[in-house]
Amino acid sequence: MNAPITKRPNLKAYAAFTLVLLIASVVAAAATRLWVLTAIPIGFLFGFFLQKGDLCGSSAFSEVLLFKSGRKVFGLWILVVVAMAGFAALDLLHVVTLAPKPFLYLNYIVGGLFFGTGMVLAGGCISGCLYKSTMGNLNSIVALLTIPMGVMVVEHGPLNSFFTTMSKAKLSMADSKAIALDRVLGIPFWVAAAIAVAATLIGIFYFKKRKPQATIRESGSLTFEGALTRSWSPWVAGLAIGLLMIPAYLSSVASGRNYPLGITHGVMQAELLLIDRNLDHAYGQTVAPAPQSSSGQATPPAPPVNKGKKVVWWLVALVVGLVAGSFVSAKISGQTKLLPKPPDEMLFAMLGGLLVGIGAAFAGGCIVGNIMSGWALLSVGMFLFGIVTILSNWAMTKIYLIGINNNK
Repeated sequence: MNAPITKRPNLKAYAAFTLVLLIASVVAAAATRLWVLTAIPIGFLFGFFLQKGDLCGSSAFSEVLLFKSGRKVFGLWILVVVAMAGFAALDLLHVVTLAPKPFLYLNYIVGGLFFGTGMVLAGGCISGCLYKSTMGNLNSIVALLTIPMGVMVVEHGPLNSFFTTMSKAKLSMADSKAIALDRVLGIPFWVAAAIAVAATLIGIFYFKKRKPQATIRESGSLTFEGALTRSWSPWVAGLAIGLLMIPAYLSSVASGRNYPLGITHGVMQAELLLIDRNLDHAYGQTVAPAPQSSSGQATPPAPPVNKGKKVVWWLVALVVGLVAGSFVSAKISGQTKLLPKPPDEMLFAMLGGLLVGIGAAFAGGCIVGNIMSGWALLSVGMFLFGIVTILSNWAMTKIYLIGINNNK
């Protein structure tokens, strides 16, 4: 739920700041060819849209049981379908090579169990905790303290051996490619995307015909100022993020990372920057000339030296931009206020954050990387992760949110 509305600041000042930030990031990236800088405006818009629609994966699934509402789940589905259509266009134009994640079924089952359980206790998924923390949600703030710890326990700590062993349980297509739904069905990706879009439109038409009073529209003012200061319907935020996935994929590929949006490792690596100096920084591709020998001929670059734990700056910049964008969105809506939480809730949130981090590390991603991006790429492994996550979320919602509240 959004925080109580307080006095709104100067909208024009924040709009000017946002415009300068976005333009400066794109200009700097174009001038230096360091395309990792484009992750800043991508992350900013991502955070802005998330906060506007309150589109948290944890609350989306929990509210199906708590309020018998599927509005946020529908918003996530719109996001996935729009992104899928965008990826199909990029694939047909041969500007990206679609890269669904491998089917590491043990990782996705174990990761989904930890992740789905933990995000109920934490009060949000990773992206949800990020944008809710900018609104003053203390549970989200304390959860963010333990989420990176959970990731590092798996990536660099005592659970790494289990992670490595489980990662060997891998299923692939006959040609060794990752298992994706379009490949299983033997149809082009764009055909599968077209079927998903058509089925979604038919479903929307059927729903509106059966329940005309539940029309899909945004309440309140339709002015530009109203759109910036009011909350959005989840489907509007989902549509905006789905469209944002297209430039996000291009930005990621240009930076040397062939995958759409992802948050998990960006959060962990942001903390590594604060606590560790033994790091291997990956800034992405640049236009630096190839080294040449004395004869003037290009020589192959020296093999990379492992300097320590890897930090992908595209992911870090995305997380920084997300926090900034969600803060601006909350600020101009007057929804930033530090609210006290009961100590027991904060302790559960810290435990939940640890479980969320462990689960996301085992599964190689969270709601953003594994469901928003993974489902849009039709990765069968990501569908498995999503199913386990949802079922775990519902089980913990029954136990923690419904059961405990009923006993109070």
